[in-house]
Amino acid sequence: MAGDLEQLVRYTRIQEIVGDVIRLQASGVDLGGMAEVENTDGERSLARVIGLDHKLASLQVFAGGKGLSTDATVQFLGRPLDVVFSPNILGRIFRGSGEALDSGPDLSAEPHINVGGPTVNPVMRVMPTKMIETRVPMIDLFNCLVESQKIPIFSVAGEPHSELLARIGFQADADVLVFGGLGLIFDDYHFFRSSFEEHGVFGRTVMFVNQASDPLVERLLVPDMALAVAEKFAVEENKRVLVLLTDMTAYADAMKEIGVAQERIPAVRGYMGDLYTQLAKRYEKACDFKGAGSVTILTVTTMPGDDVTHPVPDNTGYITEGQFYLHGGIIDPFGSLSRLKQHVVGKATREDHSQIMNTMIRLYSEAVESQRKQAMAFELSAFDSKLLKFGKLFCERFMDIRVSMGVIEALDLCWKTLAECFDSEELLMKQNLIDKYFPKSSHCGHCSRPTAFPPVAWYWVIARLIGLWQNFDLARTRFNNSNSS
Repeated sequence: MAGDLEQLVRYTRIQEIVGDVIRLQASGVDLGGMAEVENTDGERSLARVIGLDHKLASLQVFAGGKGLSTDATVQFLGRPLDVVFSPNILGRIFRGSGEALDSGPDLSAEPHINVGGPTVNPVMRVMPTKMIETRVPMIDLFNCLVESQKIPIFSVAGEPHSELLARIGFQADADVLVFGGLGLIFDDYHFFRSSFEEHGVFGRTVMFVNQASDPLVERLLVPDMALAVAEKFAVEENKRVLVLLTDMTAYADAMKEIGVAQERIPAVRGYMGDLYTQLAKRYEKACDFKGAGSVTILTVTTMPGDDVTHPVPDNTGYITEGQFYLHGGIIDPFGSLSRLKQHVVGKATREDHSQIMNTMIRLYSEAVESQRKQAMAFELSAFDSKLLKFGKLFCERFMDIRVSMGVIEALDLCWKTLAECFDSEELLMKQNLIDKYFPKSSHCGHCSRPTAFPPVAWYWVIARLIGLWQNFDLARTRFNNSNSS
């Protein structure tokens, strides 16, 4: 009864406004509870309780604190933050506050779920054994994306991480796609939306978007809303859900700004001391539920100044199960890692996957060394020439993020590429796999050892012999003349 009475109370004295955070004296308030703030001009906005100090409550105002008067009224709603959930939200776009951003039908009568709940108990998780095929060769072949995995794309400004994330979204064999955009400029928002629409996956996609011009507070809510919806689809609808979040560095920057407004003591480079905890709380939502579906999380984390020791990518690397490094428009095979790929390589894929994966990367590494030798004008061996040809084909056929092919097709192309550049005994692979998959009719072209001299070679040999005979004859003549004199 007392709680119901508190919901009817309107507080009219805001003691302090710092950025998007307001503080006032209130009683009977719960941490994380929702409130409605009405300004003196009649404008209303939702707010969330983010701190309690005895009777002093701190609230984040979703619409921001700009133009807000200390005479504004605050009414606590007595409920936590929630978001609409039903199959009808597929194909819809929402703001960070949970309000619909598109012009679709009203969803106010649909069921709502709480946002920001606890992570799943490890007892209710199962070991991941299924692969999510993305049709990106550098991922599917060398660092598989596994169901229930949490993994970031480490990138820098200017790299095509949005193109890669969108491509994975509309090519991945997931049942439901949940997209969360954090601080996106309009062009990026439009790009993701049009990409999903053009490739026919928008009907099974839910988008939560916070644009750069939207309130900063809503940026903190997007991951929680996206993950809450994804978890419900996995548990109640038994769906394989892929969650795409970009950019988690913008999320961390928003936490830093809010922390400054709360007068919290910063840690490394101005970020709050609980940065690791806040990131882990979101990433740990990735789960393969026992007897239900799964949630897989793929994010973009930009590295300011290409600095992997920056607090955001540094903490992220300790939380996630690997990373994809995007450099120079390609996924770097040496810096990328999937810590769960051993659960699916050769088990959920073809038997030759492991051998092909290791052989291709080993030979490409040697090809890079041969390129360095060539750049420094070192003498190249015949095997170096083969490696140079292989390195060129590897870049053209596999490293371009625009290349799209299935796992089986990619494995067959690997064998074809190896056969074009090397003899079978040079691969150092299991003989039974070579006998089964190595193309019999292929050969390594100009890299192969010729069986006989071509005509041009004979002409060169004859000309060389003639030149030697002429030099010998001239030397003999000079010797005879010197003796006669």
